[in-house]
Amino acid sequence: MGAPEIVARALKCGLEVVAVTDHNTCRNAAAVMNAARGKNLVVLPGLEVQSSEDIHAVVLFGTLEEALDFETWLWEGFPKVLNRPELFGEQILIDEENRILAEEPVLLVQGARRSIDEIVSEARSRSGVVFLSHVDREAFSYPAVLGPIPPDYPVDALELTCNATEITVENCRKACPSLPLIRNSDAHTLSQIEPRCSTAFLVQEPDFPNLRRAFRNEGGCRILDPWKETA
Repeated sequence: MGAPEIVARALKCGLEVVAVTDHNTCRNAAAVMNAARGKNLVVLPGLEVQSSEDIHAVVLFGTLEEALDFETWLWEGFPKVLNRPELFGEQILIDEENRILAEEPVLLVQGARRSIDEIVSEARSRSGVVFLSHVDREAFSYPAVLGPIPPDYPVDALELTCNATEITVENCRKACPSLPLIRNSDAHTLSQIEPRCSTAFLVQEPDFPNLRRAFRNEGGCRILDPWKETA
């Protein structure tokens, strides 16, 4: 997916906010952020982190600099397993016009040497938003690896996929009643960016500070339950 194409697709779908969260890196977020300048789209920088236990979590920040600083922390001791493009695809870094700037030689789709508890703690200590990814999947999710999510686990939300069943959603509500549930696209292709795979937020302005308040149900901001409420 190219940066201008992501922006165009998001606007076509009527989205006001998107997050760019590549595996274990935020270095392509700048391309989409720059491509969205002057348009009615907020682009949040972040990462989909893979922990040492092979659990996925999404971390979001208000600025690219904060996201890059977190990535520097994450990559301390990161395994130096090289990418094999013939198996995993090319790992290119682009600008807002899709010009190739560089190629990452280290394999991104591998576990960092940070536990999920360390990742959650570090993200929140840096004023980021962190949620557990696709908790309804049978791979790379907290339940698949470690079992039931503790009701008081210190994340901002639990993410479920667009295809989560009503039973799965209800079980998540019962297991972690204090955590909001969100629905995201986890898009790897443009066609996967669509309104039904999104979450509505009740905020004054679609910016990171207000979205963070919504995740934490503060200041009159909140998340609208994708399976119960509509914007």
